Amino acid sequence: MAAPGTSLGPYELLGSIGAGGMGEVYRARDPRLSREVAIKILPARFAADPDRLRRFEQEARAAAALSHPNILAIYDIGAQANGSPYIVTELLEGDSLRDRLRSGPLPLRKAVDYASQIARGLAAAHDKHIVHRDLKPDNIFITRDGRAKILDFGLAKLTERNLDDVHTSAPTEEGTSPGTVVGTVGYMAPEQVRGQAADHRCDIFAFGAILYEMLSGKRAFRGETSADTMSAILKEDPPDLTETNRAVPPAIERIVEHCLEKHPDQRFHSASDIAFGLEAFSGSSAGAIAASAPAAARARLNRRALYATVGTAGLVIACAVTWWLGVRSARPPLPNYKPITFRSGRIGNARFGPDGQTVFYSASWEGGSADIYSGRIDSLGERSMGFPNTELLAISSAGEIAIRDTTARSNFASRGVMSVVPTAGGAPRPVMDDVADIDWAADGKQMAVVRFDPSKEEWRLEYPVGKVLLAGAVWISAPRISRDGKQIAFFDHGNSIGDDRGDVAMVDLNGKKTTLSTGWSSLQGLDWSPDGQEIWFSATSTGVIHNLYAVSTNGKLRRLASMPADVVLQDVASDGRVLLRKQAMHFEIYGGDGQAAERKLDWLDWSHLDNISQDGKYVLFDEEGEGGGHDYTVYMRPTDGSPAIALGRGFGVAFSPDNKWALTATLKSPAQFILQPTGAGEARTVTHDQIDHGDGIFLPDAKRVLFYGREPGRPARLFLLDLDTGATRPITPEGVAGYALSPDGKYVVAKSKQAWLRWPIESGDPTPVTGLKAGETPIAWTADGRQLYLIIPAEARPRRVYLFDIATGKRTLWKSLGPADWTGAGAASVPYISGDGKHYVYTLSRALADLYVVTGLK
Repeated sequence: MAAPGTSLGPYELLGSIGAGGMGEVYRARDPRLSREVAIKILPARFAADPDRLRRFEQEARAAAALSHPNILAIYDIGAQANGSPYIVTELLEGDSLRDRLRSGPLPLRKAVDYASQIARGLAAAHDKHIVHRDLKPDNIFITRDGRAKILDFGLAKLTERNLDDVHTSAPTEEGTSPGTVVGTVGYMAPEQVRGQAADHRCDIFAFGAILYEMLSGKRAFRGETSADTMSAILKEDPPDLTETNRAVPPAIERIVEHCLEKHPDQRFHSASDIAFGLEAFSGSSAGAIAASAPAAARARLNRRALYATVGTAGLVIACAVTWWLGVRSARPPLPNYKPITFRSGRIGNARFGPDGQTVFYSASWEGGSADIYSGRIDSLGERSMGFPNTELLAISSAGEIAIRDTTARSNFASRGVMSVVPTAGGAPRPVMDDVADIDWAADGKQMAVVRFDPSKEEWRLEYPVGKVLLAGAVWISAPRISRDGKQIAFFDHGNSIGDDRGDVAMVDLNGKKTTLSTGWSSLQGLDWSPDGQEIWFSATSTGVIHNLYAVSTNGKLRRLASMPADVVLQDVASDGRVLLRKQAMHFEIYGGDGQAAERKLDWLDWSHLDNISQDGKYVLFDEEGEGGGHDYTVYMRPTDGSPAIALGRGFGVAFSPDNKWALTATLKSPAQFILQPTGAGEARTVTHDQIDHGDGIFLPDAKRVLFYGREPGRPARLFLLDLDTGATRPITPEGVAGYALSPDGKYVVAKSKQAWLRWPIESGDPTPVTGLKAGETPIAWTADGRQLYLIIPAEARPRRVYLFDIATGKRTLWKSLGPADWTGAGAASVPYISGDGKHYVYTLSRALADLYVVTGLK
């Protein structure tokens, strides 16, 4: 054993960490980089053993070929003067999984989290054709920050191809000969026990045994002797997990069973499949785990509505996962899901490149600004294209990228300047303004464009550019040109740009529109099938979890895939490969008063902000996500952080000046207004007409409401509602945008035909608001009526709010709004400001996503 202070090449040994069959491990310091590392040294007495030396070198070569956050990183390799080789690795702080298991089973969420990380690490190794063959809790390390790391590839075996394919010139390791038993008893697969040739599926078996042990606290296979344990592996199944841990959902138990199948062909095809299934339980559907816990534990949530909803969601997800796993003999092979991104952040649009092996995508990592990235499917890593704060729109077969510099956001319907740049790099070339979406035809020349015409307040679908196929108030998204160039598929969202509800439709080159599938509550991601006979899309009709569907050109709908995760289709290659984004999204609400730190005021997972009370004491929002059961329940919550109070179903609109009533809108179109009491009392519907009622605010007299409304087939305008009589009259012409009501209730500022005007509420002609610059948007008045709060829509991270003096035109920065941690966060919303100007609230979405390349979808 080397003494502390001994030098080993450029490294200074600091002390011993431990020893094992493959060598001794030391803590050391690398003075060149001023960092501490771990060094594994093969003892001199073993260096002369060709087999041990070969295995040690194999460990270095195998692990060095991998670069993954869940695999121990290799920094260097060398040899001592006596010939003993050593490996330099990252220094880990924490405990082995074996140490964690000494005190019994892990909490369910921890076990699933660690398991999904281990599966991802295995998937990365298997993608490089490297098999561990000695996976066990001793070779899994849990760092202090909760990261699982796979150690010791000393028994790794290369399959199918050598390491030259992963950029190494080291000699190729020959496979272990049949008849040689390699591995650790208790975690070996049956084929290893028999001494047969083993591939990546033996790691899947070992993974199943480890997951079983994490959940139960007991080994899956254990006998009094090694021979007894091997016999159990060959002939017996471990006891049901539910016998030792009733909190284990049936779907998780089925994953374990599927890993521990005796015959390799009956196990999962890949570790990527396992990771994909497990991550659903730690992502947007994590509540399903809690739903399987004992009733007493669930009761601690103290939310009766959530209790029932999560229980139902858990049952549905468990059934979906069980169906997804299936019985191999009764269904075709499962699709293969290969992750290609591994960083933490938000991912936007993604497309296959012209070569089919490169993927281009928009992302903002670790809270940084958005950029366009490219990466190879067959290798790890990515490179920035150098186009910050832009969004990828499309890739042409000719090797050009369409990107958009967003200048206007209207909830889901963002638009801006579209530019084109070669995939090889270069300066973007601006092409057109007010573009929302585009797609290139197969020839790489013509493009279909969705853009907004501000002069006519209408959306247009053009193909080719300049030829209008569809036009009107209807918002259109995701245009995709058919493979034969004769049809364009798209999402038809109706007259609202407030959400992504709508239908799947297509239009031919003569402008004939055909609606193929209707009634979806959310539509995101669309493309044509490889054979061009169907449109594949991701959607949901009940909530926020998107799954994959296919609809034929004659309207026949089928489910393409069902997964317990929120997935969004990005692209479909001609060979059938699919680019998929898996995401977990939450909507968060932040509030402040300028005196203390901002407070988080959201409640469940999709807290959609609606308004703030005039005195700043309450925030109004509705829950639209999984936690609320997609029930669109309106809540009010004190801004001091006290628990939220459910008021009723619908969308929140505004509080009355005395906070005794909350105005809400019904879910069905045309939406009607309902007054919900915030205390004792009964709700009452106050409108009964054909106007679709939207955002609104009470006038100071509490008897009238100014609101956005849309009459059938007409653009929106501002109306005034008398709450006592139900009488409604228009205040502005059609097609206005934005509004700010004066504190005395006598005027409203709104935008009409690119000009901001001040309309009198009672009667009279509007007058211009002079001094406002292009791109500035008034959102509210100050309490004294002398200034307007302004925002610039393009400034969203952070969201800057300015004060504009109406008389002098002077501008001053009021506040910059945004969370301390921007990881995965989108733009901060337009804030709501209390009447006295002392309180504000805003919201943002936070989405953590990964990209997958999927093969086998049919």
